[in-house]
Amino acid sequence: MLKVLDKFLENKTKSLNFFSLLLLRLGLGIAFIIHGKSKFPLPPKNLIDFFGFSPFLASFVAISEVVAGFTLILGIFIKSYIGNLLTRASALVIVIIMCFAFYFAHKDWFINSKLFTSEQIFLILIGFYFMINGNKV
Repeated sequence: MLKVLDKFLENKTKSLNFFSLLLLRLGLGIAFIIHGKSKFPLPPKNLIDFFGFSPFLASFVAISEVVAGFTLILGIFIKSYIGNLLTRASALVIVIIMCFAFYFAHKDWFINSKLFTSEQIFLILIGFYFMINGNKV
């Protein structure tokens, strides 16, 4: 009886693991799609004016955010090494974008309460998770 219950719980746990990773992936992907989309139409005037980015770089950042968010979500549905690679590459782009966001926009946030009370810390941490683990469930 215990073996049957253990097997049942093991199967349910796998389903819940997949669902929880899907929720994390959707949350991070949608956040990046929204952040990138808010910078349209291209080139993003705010990035050019506030940070002094060139029109090409500002457009590249906006497009990268949207594409990385979309491909991170797409990666879970591709059941091969391509999906795993897509997930890791998207997450790498997200981590790089977040590192530059900290450097350019939030220099005063490093290791203090502002960092740990903002959404940005979670975006980079979840990006690191998917970059390290890929599509592993």
